[in-house]
Amino acid sequence: MAYDTIEFSLRDGVATLVLNRPDRLNSFNEAMHQEVRQALTEVQAAVEAGDCRALLLTGNGRGFCAGQDLSDRAVSPKDGAPGAEMPDLGYSIETYYNPLIRTLTALPVPVVCAVNGVAAGAGANIALACDLVLAARSASFTQAFAKIGLVPDSGGTWQLPRQVGLARAKGLAMLGDKLSAEQAEAWGLIWQVVDDEALRDEAAGLAAHLATQPTRGLALIKQALNESGTNDLDTQLDLERDLQRQAGRTADYREGVAAFMEKRSPKFSGQ
Repeated sequence: MAYDTIEFSLRDGVATLVLNRPDRLNSFNEAMHQEVRQALTEVQAAVEAGDCRALLLTGNGRGFCAGQDLSDRAVSPKDGAPGAEMPDLGYSIETYYNPLIRTLTALPVPVVCAVNGVAAGAGANIALACDLVLAARSASFTQAFAKIGLVPDSGGTWQLPRQVGLARAKGLAMLGDKLSAEQAEAWGLIWQVVDDEALRDEAAGLAAHLATQPTRGLALIKQALNESGTNDLDTQLDLERDLQRQAGRTADYREGVAAFMEKRSPKFSGQ
């Protein structure tokens, strides 16, 4: 499929999805939502076929994603039009953003995000929904919602308290201040800060590495960690037991043990 607002490729087990509206800081309009959804549908099909074992998400230009394109008439009233009907922002969230976050979170392969500049509003929270977030040293994260009277969406009110604590989550959400990449790393909000010129290569290398690892085991790790925030200890212990049972039946587990015993590097198939 030909894309206009994104770039998408799949090679050597790594799917790469690049937001490509650099003149608008890769902010989302309806067309980009639809193209991202189509690309992720292709990723899901490739995962099921065993052809995709990692996803890399990033953006072109000087920003990763500035969130919603407020000029998109699908979600904004006509500028200055008297008596213009106000938009139903809940519809946009339910139709586009929530399915996107659910897909990234549930995707049974590692999702690497390379934040190459500003990540604001929904753009910040889409990044935080990924599994491993690398950010350029010049990048920043902004919960810009309060600046226009809105509530953090795209999982922001769920991610922030879990990752940085309630006090910092409230500060970020209510003040809408810019958080530098280095501060985000120090607070545990992202995985790693990388020099700007090295970001794309570092992220691609990480995704390529993950695509050679025991894919099913990584998916089970992702599931266990995602569920841990709402489980009590007994429930989590039972979940670990059940997931370990599944992991122990994989070909990659057998290969990992065999490689260890034979003192060689494992060759995981993702099965």
